[in-house]
Amino acid sequence: MKQFKLSGSHRENVGRQDASALRNAGRIPGVLYGGTEQVHFSVAEIDMNKIMSTSDTLQIDLNLGEKTYSSILQEVQRHPVTDRIVHVDFLELVPGKAVKTSLPVRVTGNSEGVKAGGRLAINYRKVRVFAKPEDLPTDITLDITKLNIGDMIRVREVQMPGVQVLEAEASAILAIQATRASMAAEQAEKDAGKAGKKK
Repeated sequence: MKQFKLSGSHRENVGRQDASALRNAGRIPGVLYGGTEQVHFSVAEIDMNKIMSTSDTLQIDLNLGEKTYSSILQEVQRHPVTDRIVHVDFLELVPGKAVKTSLPVRVTGNSEGVKAGGRLAINYRKVRVFAKPEDLPTDITLDITKLNIGDMIRVREVQMPGVQVLEAEASAILAIQATRASMAAEQAEKDAGKAGKKK
């Protein structure tokens, strides 16, 4: 996983008034759990926005005073009107202890089906997985070069050492779908073939 360093401050009070005061000061309240202790903290809103701007699964080295925690972002709560982040949950990464998280799907290659007029449909932008921190990759990379129209990549075809994919095995992560243009081209080829045979 890619790493991101984030500095925060311990929270002495964890009530609503304290949380509101933090937000007014441009900071976001949060909690870190999953390790030996639960830690309440706050981080600068501008720093959290930098994290949210990337689709990568990040190992966040959260520095709180004299201690740094290895963690991942587990949940983000947003304001229903302004969409600003109002609270964050971080999960501490403990070596050897498996965690649930989501990995972004990345596509490489130029599909034969797309070249023929088909359309790439990505059903899962992120895939839920269960793995130890040391086994977690940054993303799930899928090569679509050999896929023709009608082909797909299902969850069960994704194999990553030490990583269990939590989505339904038969679900298609992505597929090359037919379009009107591709169907018209296919029909034209059939008609041309029939005409050739008649001669």
